[in-house]
Amino acid sequence: MQGWWMETTILSIPLWNWVVALAVATAVLFLLLWIRRFVRGLAARRSDKHHLWLTNMLLRAIASTSAFALFVLAVLIGVKFLDLPAAWRSGLSQLWFVAVVLQVALWASSATTYAMGRYMDQRPDVNRVTMTIVAMTARAVLWVIAILAILDNMGVNITAFVASLGIGGVAVALAAQVVLSDLFASISIGLDKPFEPGDFIVVGSIAGSIEHVGLKTTRIRSLGGEQIVCSNTELLKQTIQNYKRMDLRRIAFRFTVAYGATAEQAKAIAGAVKDIITGIEGTRFDRAHLLQFSERGLEFEVVYYVLSADYNRYMDIQQKINLAIMRKLENQDLQFGRGEMRVRYEGGQAEARQLGEAGPSPAPGG
Repeated sequence: MQGWWMETTILSIPLWNWVVALAVATAVLFLLLWIRRFVRGLAARRSDKHHLWLTNMLLRAIASTSAFALFVLAVLIGVKFLDLPAAWRSGLSQLWFVAVVLQVALWASSATTYAMGRYMDQRPDVNRVTMTIVAMTARAVLWVIAILAILDNMGVNITAFVASLGIGGVAVALAAQVVLSDLFASISIGLDKPFEPGDFIVVGSIAGSIEHVGLKTTRIRSLGGEQIVCSNTELLKQTIQNYKRMDLRRIAFRFTVAYGATAEQAKAIAGAVKDIITGIEGTRFDRAHLLQFSERGLEFEVVYYVLSADYNRYMDIQQKINLAIMRKLENQDLQFGRGEMRVRYEGGQAEARQLGEAGPSPAPGG
C-alpha cells in the first residue's frame, strides 16, 4: 500500500504530492477567510474619526478582498508544494502576477470609493454628480493601468494597443465633443461652485433658482414658474449674478420736493431721512444729500444698505422709508415735485410746455 501511494502519479506528479498541495491550499484558504472575517469585524467596530480615516480606509480595502481572489491565492500557494516542470512554473509565475495586480486594483478601487464617500459625507454642499464622475474616472484609469500591466507581463506588445486606444479616443472625442464639453463644464461647476442648488441667479435674461446640476444641463426654476434647461457649457460662458451669496444690498434712490421749501427745510429733510433709515433695524445709512435743482424741484439722493439679501425684506424697508418721507413732507406742508402743464398766450397763440413727472425715483448710483 505504501509503495502504491508513493508510485502512483497524476500528470507525472506523485499522488502524495497532490494530497500535500491540496491540504496546504485548503489550510491557507481557511486561514485567509478567517483573517478577512476578522478585518471586517474590526473595520465595523472602528469609529470613523478624522484622525483614523487612513486606517479605516486600509481596513475597508482589505475587508473588500473577494473570496475568489483568496481561493486563487490559496491554490497558488498549494501548487508551490508540487514538483512541477519548468514550463508550468513559468506560467504560474505569470498567474501570480495577474492575481496580485487584480487584487491590488480591487483594494485601490475600494479605497477610492471609501475616500470619495467620506469626503461627500463631510461636505454635504459638494456637487455629488461631479464627485461621482471623478470617482468613476479614477477607477477607470486604475483598471486600465492594471489591465495594461497584465497584458505587458503576458508578453503582449501594448505600445500598438495604447496607440490604437489613443486614436480611438480622439475619434470618440471629436464625435462627442459637445457632450464632453458639457461634461467637463459640469465638473467645473462642481469643483469651482459658482452656484449650487437653491441659489437664485441671473444669467442674461434668465432669472431663477437652481434646481439641479446634471451631467449635461442645469435646470433653473424661473420667477414665472416654468423650468428652464440650460447647457452647462453655454451657462459658464456668460456672466452669472448669484444673489444668494450677496451679504448686503446697496440701495440708491431719489425723490424730488417741489420748489417753495427753504434752505433750512431742505437741510432738515436730509437729516430726517438719515434718522428714518438709522431707526430701521437691518439697515446701514450711507448718505442723504440735496443733489440738484431739477425742473420738478429740489432733487434729493439717498444711499443706504440693507443687511440682508432677501428681496422682500428690502421692499418692506423701502416702503417704510417712502411712507416716512411722505409723512415728513406733510408735516412741513411741502409737496413732491410733479409735472405741470404751463400755457402762455402771446399774440393770440398758445405755447405749451410739459414739465417732468413726479415722485421718488431710483438712482443709478451714488
